[in-house]
Amino acid sequence: MVRLVGEDGGPQVIPLQEALQKAQDKGLDLVEISPNQDPPVVKIIDYSKFKFEQIKKAKEAKKKQKVIQVKEIKLRPSIDLHDFQHKVRHAREFIEEGNKVKFTVMFRGREVVHSDLGFKVLEDVKQALEDVALVETNPSKEGRNITMIMAPMSAAQKKRIQEHNNQ
Repeated sequence: MVRLVGEDGGPQVIPLQEALQKAQDKGLDLVEISPNQDPPVVKIIDYSKFKFEQIKKAKEAKKKQKVIQVKEIKLRPSIDLHDFQHKVRHAREFIEEGNKVKFTVMFRGREVVHSDLGFKVLEDVKQALEDVALVETNPSKEGRNITMIMAPMSAAQKKRIQEHNNQ
């Protein structure tokens, strides 16, 4: 027994052989739409047209997806002002393109003893980009590195911040 849909008169539960016979009489295919239901749902349609429509819908869905990449910017705890500004400028470009940015402060040798300098660098980055990005993961120490991930703000979040600043 199968549930035949799309036939004149709405869905009807009929034997599988009868559904196959109706499809053959019309010169079309019997396509299983929902196999997990009880009884399974089938439809009499042109299978090649059905397959084409499925592929077309899949392509449309893929077009509408936005791929977000995570760009990484590496910093040092003793970074110079100009280098810092240059890295922040690049990060701003990445964020405005809609990508997330992972900031990594790398320590060499005994620099790791002064991890507070690394946290200060990341705090400066956060302040420099607070108008376009939000901190997704707070600065955390991982071995000889300190990492922080920033994500772009939505338009609504930017508007809310502007209204808050205007008050």
